[in-house]
Amino acid sequence: MANFVSLPARRQSRARHFACHPLRNNPLEEPEKYFNLKIILGNPKDWAKTGDAGDKAPTKGVFGRKVLRQSIADLSVEASYVAPGTITQHSQCAQGIATRETMMNVTIKTLGLAAAVGLAAAPAMAQEKLKVGLLLTLSGPSAVLGQHARDGFQLAVKDLGGKLGGRDVEVIVVDDELKPDVAVTKVKGLLERDKVDFVVGPIFSNVAVATQKPIVDAKTFYISVNAGPSNLAGKSCSPYFFATSYQNDQNHEVLGKVAQDRGYKKVYLLAPNYQAGKDALAGFKRHYKGEIVEESYIPLNTLDFQSELAKIASMQPDAIFTFMPGGMGVNLVKQYRAAGLADRIPFLSAFTVDETNLPAQQDAAIGMLSGSNWAPNMDNPANKKFVAAYEAAYNTVPASYAMHSYDAALLIDSALKATGGKTDDKEALRAAIKKADFKSLRGDFKFGANGFPIQDFYLVKAAKRADGKLETEIVEKVFDDYTDAYAKECSATN
Repeated sequence: MANFVSLPARRQSRARHFACHPLRNNPLEEPEKYFNLKIILGNPKDWAKTGDAGDKAPTKGVFGRKVLRQSIADLSVEASYVAPGTITQHSQCAQGIATRETMMNVTIKTLGLAAAVGLAAAPAMAQEKLKVGLLLTLSGPSAVLGQHARDGFQLAVKDLGGKLGGRDVEVIVVDDELKPDVAVTKVKGLLERDKVDFVVGPIFSNVAVATQKPIVDAKTFYISVNAGPSNLAGKSCSPYFFATSYQNDQNHEVLGKVAQDRGYKKVYLLAPNYQAGKDALAGFKRHYKGEIVEESYIPLNTLDFQSELAKIASMQPDAIFTFMPGGMGVNLVKQYRAAGLADRIPFLSAFTVDETNLPAQQDAAIGMLSGSNWAPNMDNPANKKFVAAYEAAYNTVPASYAMHSYDAALLIDSALKATGGKTDDKEALRAAIKKADFKSLRGDFKFGANGFPIQDFYLVKAAKRADGKLETEIVEKVFDDYTDAYAKECSATN
């Protein structure tokens, strides 16, 4: 059954033709770009007595009322219902339909003729697929981080029935190769060729810093599932940039407070020489007030730590704090344990001993302490279901990268449900994202003024489960509803 659109008299001659021949001669070359409508195919015989369309129309288009209302809102027009049986188009085609269907009377406010005819013409355009670009590090020593993020997002889409906000979704995965220039090129392709609606990622902060501007300048929403550099949380924040993860400093602040509370007098600091490494050590020092015996920055992707370990052994600090993600963390932990330092100098870290690295670190990491906003053993039903599903699908324990990506998909899903699947009204979409109307796997979750989460943080410890798998487990909560230190520097409205 069909609900047709009625136009003012001056449009009727054009509208009659397109309404009666719904699948031919549409003046818009790609109407699916303009209307989020659903095609419902019917029996051609149903058209046999609908005026001059006859049985030539191969399908029967149906405007569902909700879909039609949405398309009308998209096109800045007003609609009012007309009683069934009312004839509002003076054509056999319209009369044949009107005698048995509810008509809608549409007054065009701001459209040109082509758009007006396109609305009347399209009895039922298929709703265009939502496109999401995943910008992740998927090669090199740190590829496992991106793999967890990719798998977490794709698992969420699967759990949501292959849709986000009720729309079929195409996920386009690209490898930034941990190279900012490569990432910028890949982003250009996502925006200009693929025309994605969202960019999700990245893992590393140098990539985030390089790609933020082209993405937000295109008025495309950028949702970080890990990287949270201080400048993007502060002075360079944007209403188009959100994070489901954290600001870089925060997990490290957990260890700074723990070191301070445990009375460590001297600490050795070690991190890679890029923005996230600098943020990590800044975060640790925000709460630790003791002596820093060494603050060492090494090249990104360093895998041999013998010279640093020799310095640590000679300085004899009360503890070491490090941020060493991916393959760097695997090698550092193994070499630290092999050097006999683990039993003498406590090893504190973030993003170094976690579920991406534990399968390779094995027993060398057991007992080492980290800071996190989540752990696989977090006790809530949604998280338990997620961990079980992830392990069943990928045969490994999920890391926080997977959790943040899963939450990113839930966030997009919730926002699109609020906007009726629409992405063109950026203010409405931004408000829906900001609302964060979904149940995070970590429990409490809300966005601060800069688009970064306000959330709890924990001290976690590497442990072996009864089934022999290793994971991080919560030791204690360190911060409650914690806001990052840079939010006050953000002048954008989020």
